Amino acid sequence: MAILIDRSTRVVVQGITGREGTFHTLRNRDYGTNIVAGVTPGKGGQDVEAIPVFDTVADAVATAEVNTSLIFVPPRFAAEAIREAADAGVELIVCITEGIPVTDMADVASYLRGKGSVLVGPNCPGLISPGKANVGIIPGEVCTPGRVGLVSRSGTLVYQIVNELTQRGLGQSTCVGMGGDPVNGIDHIGSLALFEDDPETDLIVMVGEIGGDAEERAAAYISEHVTKPVVGYIAGFTAPAGKRMGHAGAIVTGSSGTAQAKAEALEGSGVRVGRTPTEVAELVASTTG
Repeated sequence: MAILIDRSTRVVVQGITGREGTFHTLRNRDYGTNIVAGVTPGKGGQDVEAIPVFDTVADAVATAEVNTSLIFVPPRFAAEAIREAADAGVELIVCITEGIPVTDMADVASYLRGKGSVLVGPNCPGLISPGKANVGIIPGEVCTPGRVGLVSRSGTLVYQIVNELTQRGLGQSTCVGMGGDPVNGIDHIGSLALFEDDPETDLIVMVGEIGGDAEERAAAYISEHVTKPVVGYIAGFTAPAGKRMGHAGAIVTGSSGTAQAKAEALEGSGVRVGRTPTEVAELVASTTG
């Protein structure tokens, strides 16, 4: 078992005929992911190396029994692409696109309420259940099947920490790159809840970064609802106050949103927090025995 995706996942790629869409579609198919359709308006009836292309997501759902969408469309079209997938009844929507305006995503977040679709991203690397499915851009080469769940705001840290885990023989159940934009889909709390209920996840790694209060809210949630051990990491201990660092949400004002404050909140909830990715893997190894 895994969370959100597994061998039964059937993926449509929105923007499949673009350069990024084609590259990652074929890469994910080579990994073993069940890519069953693509969508590019005006190119219905074509194919990408035997993957049929449709004009709309609704056509893909009706023909190919899609349950997951992977989005590689330009920022100005991405919000509408998310809405289209939700309207077609797609259960899981993974949006890789970077640079979607915050106002567009605020509208999307409101639109998705009550739709029954789970959104991962945008501006994220997607997610992978090693050995089962890869829906996004996470390099499958650094992953290995196992029982550690991971959720991260930072895409780069997904790769780095997963690599550290794999080198120690610590495989992963599912790795979720949730993205670091101010408005996004599934967050730390949503992922923690799914990992808590997953019988094949024994331990959860939660990766955060400076800015906002997502990690502090997750710490409170862990205290109340998570029985499995959690190991944490917060990027940005040396970040200067008031300077934006990478992600749109990664900015510190005064003492609010600092790495130190977030680490203290997590440690107050019983989470062991590593100061480097290597230390995170060491803490996971010592916790799992």
